Amino acid sequence: MRRLRFRDLGLAIILFFFLQMPALKSLSPDIFAMTDTEILKLQTALKEKSIGERIAFWAESFLGTPYDNDPKGLYVTTETIVADKNVDCMYLTFRATELAMSNTQEEAIQIAMDKRFHSKGILRDGRVINYDNRFEFGEDMIDSGKWGREITSEIGKISTIMGSRGRNIVHYLTSEELSRQMHRLKPGDIIFLIKKPGKRVAGEIVGHIGIIKIEDRSKKVYLIHASGIKGKGGIVKKVLLKDYIIKMPFIGAKITRFN
Repeated sequence: MRRLRFRDLGLAIILFFFLQMPALKSLSPDIFAMTDTEILKLQTALKEKSIGERIAFWAESFLGTPYDNDPKGLYVTTETIVADKNVDCMYLTFRATELAMSNTQEEAIQIAMDKRFHSKGILRDGRVINYDNRFEFGEDMIDSGKWGREITSEIGKISTIMGSRGRNIVHYLTSEELSRQMHRLKPGDIIFLIKKPGKRVAGEIVGHIGIIKIEDRSKKVYLIHASGIKGKGGIVKKVLLKDYIIKMPFIGAKITRFN
């Protein structure tokens, strides 16, 4: 049975805390593994929440999950859709969104077969046989429109840098502009962090991906992301976005949102 790591004391307490008393979630309860049945109950209970709130909720459910050290991603190497034991930044974004947009585990898999690929994934005997068609670069996810509508220009003043991989220029928010305009972000926004041109290895423009979480009472803006380096490990963390921006090795961000 597939399991998903989650923060709380039990299913009933999760629902009570999330739907009735969100401020209590800051108590940082223990992580435990959820069964498929528990995930289904949560998907049902969350139906009335906005898509953004659901994405942030499921992203937060992965807090503490070990970083995926597989260079391609464990889900790619094993030719599977669900590989929740270890996650990297792209898989975390994939899975949180797929769970948020679905009503069952089976539906989440069907959504994954569309959204993770330039065209569409193909399953044969329970294995994905065309992961060579997958999104490998964050900028391709943005341009596809499958991962929300790009709202970068709606958040703040746009800057440009030289592009790569067929793009002449890249429009983005500088770190400073992102810090000034954080109040415009919403739960579930997907933030694609931009590399300096000189730091690109394979022409990649996006160097990291995370999901925005905003606390209901304090209105503080958090970044949930798989913090790690391939071959060195890491863990899924939730950090104040303003603090992350100060220390991050990126020059800014592009942002998408599901409306």
